[in-house]
Order: sequence, then C-alpha cells, then structure tokens
Amino acid sequence: MLASELLPSQLLLFLLLLVAFLYASVGHGGASGYLALMSLFAFPMSFMKPTALVLNILVSGISFYFYYREKKFEWNLFYPFAITSIPFSFLGGSISIETHIYKIILATVLLFAVARLLGLIGKQKEQLESINIPLALLIGAIIGFLSGLIGIGGGIILSPVILLLGWADIKKSAAVSALFIFVNSISGLFGFVSKGGTLPISSVSLITVVLIGGILGGYFGSKKMNTVVLRNILAVVLLIAIFKLYTT
Repeated sequence: MLASELLPSQLLLFLLLLVAFLYASVGHGGASGYLALMSLFAFPMSFMKPTALVLNILVSGISFYFYYREKKFEWNLFYPFAITSIPFSFLGGSISIETHIYKIILATVLLFAVARLLGLIGKQKEQLESINIPLALLIGAIIGFLSGLIGIGGGIILSPVILLLGWADIKKSAAVSALFIFVNSISGLFGFVSKGGTLPISSVSLITVVLIGGILGGYFGSKKMNTVVLRNILAVVLLIAIFKLYTT
C-alpha cells in the first residue's frame, strides 16, 4: 500500500488524539470533535452517533477521575443537572432523525465548541453565585435531550452555561461537566440500543489513540496547562467540518 493511501487514516488518528487531549483537558469527552472528524472523513451517520458516545464515555470518565483526584468536583453542583439530563438523554438517544436535520443540529453545536475553544464564551465570573435549582433542572433536561439526539455528552454546552451564570469556577465546572458527559453518554447509548441500534466495532487503534489523548489531557488539564495554539488548530478543523455539514 502506498504512503499516500495511508495518509487519511494516519491524519484521522492524529486528529482524534488531539481532540481527546484538548477536550479532556477542560473536562469534556470530545464527542462534538469526534463527530466533526467523522463527518470530514465521510463516515456514515449510522456509525457516527454510537461511536462518538462510546469514545465520549472513555474520555470523560478518565477526565473526571483526574479532576476528582484534584478535589475539584462538587456533588451539589452536579446532581440538579443530572436528575433531568439522564432520562432526557435516554429519550433523545432513542430518536432517529433525518440526515440533513442531524447535520444542521450538529453544525450548530460545533459552533459552541469553536467559541469555547477560542475563549469567546465560558469565561469565569469574578463573583460566584449559588446555583438556581429549578433553572439547573431545566438546563439539564434541554442539554440531555440534545445530547442523546445527536450523540454528544453535552459538556460543551453545560460548561459555558455554568461559567456564564457564575455558579462555579473553571476547574469545578470542568469536573462537573466531565461526570455530566459520562452519565449522559451512557444514557444516550442505552437509548440508542433500546430502539434497535447496533454498536459498530471500532478499531483497536482508534480506541487506543483516544484513550492516550484522554489520559494525557485529563492529567495536565486538571493541573495547569496552556494549550492556546493547539486549541486554535482544533478550532480551524471544527470550522472546516461546520462548513461541510452546512453545505452538503
């Protein structure tokens, strides 16, 4: 086989490593990034959703472990979102939507991811406030349903919302988002399977690369790390995916 024929798979693995590393560093599972890459590399929609959820579970679980070990997790900030997000994620996961609608919703969510990576949203407030339980329950339900519907964990939306409302600092919001993504991805995957969906057999190399990226990202992100250049690179990749999703 020619080297040029190996390039797409090598490039995909490198980008998956980068996505897992950067998303885990901020307490995210990376599903929006995995979906963007799979869209760029022309994976079928039936493969994208369950695969992204499986990879999400692995990376978010690793990320949560490192943040929890650093004592950044707060249960009182987590449970109001989880109470409603878990059942609604199951509901969303059980629903199949048309391909063009799926692409539009995914592209819109990816805009959140790009804004988060570029630091346009999700900046920490100087004065923190107590969490509003009824509002958190509503937010959890909306994000949970959307997460299950398109195959993400919802952290890319939840984290900026928590910071915008001033309910936690960056590290604590990352810890909460990591576990939020983990439980929603499991719930969404169960919803997908309950309606007859099947799990594609992912390659060992793909899972291995994502695990390595998740472990490194979770470790360094839970401490102190500056990844501005890498985040800008990933933002460009996501913008390309967004353009493709909107135009195809």
